[in-house]
Amino acid sequence: MIEKIIHSRELIKESLAKYEKIAVACSFGKDSVVILHLALSIKPNIPVFTVMTPFKPKETFEYKDYLTQLWNINLTEYFQEDDIGAENQKLWATNPEKCCDYFKVRPTREAVKYLDAWICGLRNTEGPTRQDYQEVEYKGDLVKINPILTWTELDIWKYIAFNSIPVHSWYKNDYRSLGCEPCTVIVSDSEPERSGRWKDTNKCGGECGIHTKILK
Repeated sequence: MIEKIIHSRELIKESLAKYEKIAVACSFGKDSVVILHLALSIKPNIPVFTVMTPFKPKETFEYKDYLTQLWNINLTEYFQEDDIGAENQKLWATNPEKCCDYFKVRPTREAVKYLDAWICGLRNTEGPTRQDYQEVEYKGDLVKINPILTWTELDIWKYIAFNSIPVHSWYKNDYRSLGCEPCTVIVSDSEPERSGRWKDTNKCGGECGIHTKILK
């Protein structure tokens, strides 16, 4: 575990030295908060951005505000207004791919528009869709850094416990991966973490598109 922490910190340090326009992406889930804690320990004023949606649970907004104040985070929030029309109010159920593109991918493209690189809390043990990611990825004109890529779910919780990091209240209710409220359910420990995302749809356990599409 110590070796993983050291390696992750070194990768963040190297990235900060190499790229002038760099920011941390934070969803305020457990993995994002760990990567944020690591980055802040190296550069306390590092730019951070988050993409919120009208469908995120109120607890996510409350936790974001709490942690931002507690850690004095240099945060920019991106939010796509829910202006897609009354007929699409349940787009998350009828067309989750379109919903994610509208409420997550579009604002993320805006967030990274002027960046050279971004630091993410992505892990390759979260589920089958993330097994083949690399620590440093070059997509289009944007570099993505994944410093905790090889960490396990247990590694994450050990780090959180050791550093006394406050966590999102949903984790206390046995959620393992957090997203928008209508698209997130509790899953057992025997299932992949992300199998509770988009349950019973063709996106089950999959991706919203932020990590699969060219953003810039």
